[in-house]
Amino acid sequence: MRSILTFIALTVAAPALAEPLPLSAISTYLNGLETAQGKFTQINPDGTIATGSIAIHRPGRVRFDYDPPDPALVMAGGGTVAIFDRKSNEPPQQFPLKRTPLSVILEREVDLSTANMVTDHREDGPSTVLRAQDPENPEIGYIELYFTAEPTELRKWVISDESGSQTTIILAGMERDIRLNASLFSVQDEIRKQANNR
Repeated sequence: MRSILTFIALTVAAPALAEPLPLSAISTYLNGLETAQGKFTQINPDGTIATGSIAIHRPGRVRFDYDPPDPALVMAGGGTVAIFDRKSNEPPQQFPLKRTPLSVILEREVDLSTANMVTDHREDGPSTVLRAQDPENPEIGYIELYFTAEPTELRKWVISDESGSQTTIILAGMERDIRLNASLFSVQDEIRKQANNR
């Protein structure tokens, strides 16, 4: 009898395990995220840390301005990702956005129920974590997205590239639905600007 009472007491006292946010709710959140701006902290594969400002303009556009002394600027626009070294006279490295896992959340319409897109979906403490990949190009790596609930917010992502290297981006102070100039995401405008500054 005592063991039964103990079991009942423990069952009542134990907190219910939180359920992860449904994929449909996360898809709705991402599709409603048109513009956002804030700060980021980046943890690189070698453990070094960088900080800076981030601007997102879905679909297809994002910009990372790194704080000094890091001279980097990374931006996506027009289907292209460009990596600028502001201290170099060399042109930026460029490659298709579609070849990066970040394209999953920058698509015009995000549908996480697409077959073979989400490969993991779980609750992790206060966060919902999902691992997503481009089902047409799984070899390019994947992105892990961390969300909190009430209200649903994207807090962090971890990109694993084709080599297995992981880069973490932690977001802070994000403001949504703000006006962002289209030129912020123009790779060609940035190339001309840097050429004029030389």
